[in-house]
Amino acid sequence: MHPGKATFNPLFIYGGPGLGKTHIAQAIGIAIKEQHPELIVQYVSGGRFKVQFMNASQGNTLTDFLGFYSRIDVLILDDIQELASPGAQKAFFHIFNQLHMAGKQLIFTSDRPPVELRNFEERLSSRLKWGLSVELSVPDYSTRVAMLRARSTRDGVKLSDEVISYLASTIRTNFRELEGVLISLIAYSTLEKKDITLELARQIVSKIVGEPKNDITMDKVLKCVCDYFDLTRDMLMTKSRKRQIVQARQIAMYFARNYISNISLSTIGSEIGGKDHATVLHACTTVQDLMHSDKVFRQYIADIEKIINPTRH
Repeated sequence: MHPGKATFNPLFIYGGPGLGKTHIAQAIGIAIKEQHPELIVQYVSGGRFKVQFMNASQGNTLTDFLGFYSRIDVLILDDIQELASPGAQKAFFHIFNQLHMAGKQLIFTSDRPPVELRNFEERLSSRLKWGLSVELSVPDYSTRVAMLRARSTRDGVKLSDEVISYLASTIRTNFRELEGVLISLIAYSTLEKKDITLELARQIVSKIVGEPKNDITMDKVLKCVCDYFDLTRDMLMTKSRKRQIVQARQIAMYFARNYISNISLSTIGSEIGGKDHATVLHACTTVQDLMHSDKVFRQYIADIEKIINPTRH
């Protein structure tokens, strides 16, 4: 590990909530410090950085603030999407340039990729794309099982394979939700002096996350979107630029990204007209924007959502 010397500088880690971005960023910082104890490693959240900047600006200590960050060897900025104010961005832009030119390592986390960061200056947004962007996807079944086994072993609780399989199959969104259910299950079992059975696991899951959702596949998404707009799947897969077909294609990408577990942007693109991941990102951004600005379009999304996943309504 050679901080600042690798090609992935900055390293940009992004993904939805509860996927472990903060844990990974902190683990990287700890590993660097263990291997290079002489380096100054600084971890700070985007919100905390913004508060520090505001306090420095109001207290006339901005020079000290910039000086502190210019001496850092490894800067880990968590939840960079919180860095929305123009003043904080300007200060951070200066720090970014100074550290990057000095060969220092920059590591960022975000709940969205650089291209989707809202209210960010173009010059800063472009710099965040310089290095390596890594997307954290929803954990697959084997990873969820491994997490449950590790956590239960750490807590000194024995779970049957049946219970582990049920939890891993039912809770697929993120690690945080899975861990929360496991903690609740262990706590209830301890307080009520009951064994952790499959029935007890079902009761706890039902109380915390509700009934298990229907499995949603790419075939289901494509069929629902095509039926709604009265299109054939072949029409959706063409390179046609007709407005209805383009919107239907973008909506299909949006639902695939948000409703199908453990699917990458590249896979979505390849399944919908052979598009690349950048096209999928653009489609999802366009859909989100239209949902805010176009009442008719927002109704499209609401209608299709009810068809794709009726258990949410």
